[in-house]
Amino acid sequence: MSLTRLNKIIADAGVTSRRGADELIQDGRVSVDGHIIRELGAKFDTAKVKVMVDGETITATLTKSYLVLHKPKGVLSTMYDPEGRPSLADFIDFRKERLFHVGRLDKDSEGLILLTNDGDLTFRATHPSYGLVKSYLIEFEGQLPPGVDKILLKGIELEDGMGRVLSFKHLSPHWIEVSIHEGRYHIIRRLMEAVDLRVLRLIRTNFGPISLGDTPPGRWRDLNDGELANLRNALDIN
Repeated sequence: MSLTRLNKIIADAGVTSRRGADELIQDGRVSVDGHIIRELGAKFDTAKVKVMVDGETITATLTKSYLVLHKPKGVLSTMYDPEGRPSLADFIDFRKERLFHVGRLDKDSEGLILLTNDGDLTFRATHPSYGLVKSYLIEFEGQLPPGVDKILLKGIELEDGMGRVLSFKHLSPHWIEVSIHEGRYHIIRRLMEAVDLRVLRLIRTNFGPISLGDTPPGRWRDLNDGELANLRNALDIN
């Protein structure tokens, strides 16, 4: 008999990531054979039980999808907003499969968002231990303070600990490019504020080995086989 963790069962059904599944379980929104389950480590034989999320029976998603979306400014990094504000779902509403986003960009930021129904990949891609490097283009106001590159590369003490960039390039009078492997809340914007740089635009161009390329704002594309293989390799997924 093969037992599978409940959060993985939910992720394999394309409902959400494993981390998101844990939240659903804790909120009492998951039942197994009619019984609400709140134990995060619970395991079940998927061939013998009926799992429901919000009263809807779920089954494993056999076909996995992987999309790169160019999120425009002003769009929330969520698949649904109860207030009706623009969200990621607005750009893929004709897709039949249930997709969820890998990581987030704040409302005012732009660029690469990965969408998938692969719960295992999402779990690893958002886990700090894998440390996928993200690259950003930043348009700033005014002059670049002298020595700001060395400060950001060395690190700055923020309210939730040390933060730093992995690379820094001064591209033109008002544009820089930085890379970082962290995913803390507004980490790029807080680092820029700490060195007195007022951000006008923040665009994520790379997520690990995946590049935004020439995908225009508001449009998406499927990952090609090579991109997916590189991403799975970076996340140590066989």
